[in-house]
Amino acid sequence: MPQPNAVKCLVVDDEPRLRRVLVRLLEGEGFTCAEAGSGVEALAMMQQDPVPLVISDLRMPQMDGVTLLRELLAKWPDTAVLVVTAVAEVESAVACLQLGALDYVAKPFHLDEVRARVMQALDKRRLILENRMYHQQLEDRVQEQARRIEELSLERLQALVHFLEEKDTYLRGHSVRVANYALAIARRMSLSPATIDMIALGAELHDIVEHPVIGARVLAPLMRDAPAALAIVRSHHERLDGKGFPDGLKGSEIAIEVRVVTVADSFDAMTSVRPYRPALSVSKALQELEEGKSIQFDTEVVQGFLTAFPDAAALPVATPEVQPLHLPVAPLEARRG
Repeated sequence: MPQPNAVKCLVVDDEPRLRRVLVRLLEGEGFTCAEAGSGVEALAMMQQDPVPLVISDLRMPQMDGVTLLRELLAKWPDTAVLVVTAVAEVESAVACLQLGALDYVAKPFHLDEVRARVMQALDKRRLILENRMYHQQLEDRVQEQARRIEELSLERLQALVHFLEEKDTYLRGHSVRVANYALAIARRMSLSPATIDMIALGAELHDIVEHPVIGARVLAPLMRDAPAALAIVRSHHERLDGKGFPDGLKGSEIAIEVRVVTVADSFDAMTSVRPYRPALSVSKALQELEEGKSIQFDTEVVQGFLTAFPDAAALPVATPEVQPLHLPVAPLEARRG
């Protein structure tokens, strides 16, 4: 038989003589064996040093082989378990197979049979592990492909947002500026990297279409793993006092990611020229943020904005040619990093 490369094995039997017979057989085949005189002792030894193969008698005091089998498979499911049974206990051995034992060995022992049963059990264990690994790798590949498809779709949507904004003199660069403002606020507030990542994604896509509900509906299939970013798209026009839209969310019902982007979006909108009104001065926009604290805007977020841009009041009013704050436009990946 092929060498088992000193596979570790635990032999469990309350009769030392029978235990030693099995140990000698297995050590003669190249295994490294440990011994336990009871199921309780076997579990304690497994806690200290789990082994890939356990051979256990069925009839033992304190804890019988069936109970030990259940414990082993519950705690060490990758362990191959063989049960030792007398000829009259074959039905019990079959029941153990149904519970998850990989094979059984009948008394009295025969070297060739023990060798064959042990190697078959180890082969079954190897195949089970390989099959599990294959399915895990397959699942990982499928998930990676799905993630990449979503990324490509989002990248195309981002490109579309930028394209549409470039065609609109009054909206040019809006989503990128909002994303940059929001990221600066989030970092000043020391939000977690995962939260910042969602803010970056949601801010750039927040105005993909004019109505936030429609925008969220369009993006929902692509953002199943980014609910916080999707919430930004839907809820960036909500207010703390509950007078926003589309859902009339109030206070803590509005996620922190949304509250950050709301301030960034509002400031950029106020300091940008629109066809229906001129831009507010930066100082006036800052005053609006201050006056809206705890009513429309989150106080901590407004403070984060003021801290992130301490010289904002000295900047010129935006026009279609002069964009607010002149923040550098970084790639999305850099802004999310």
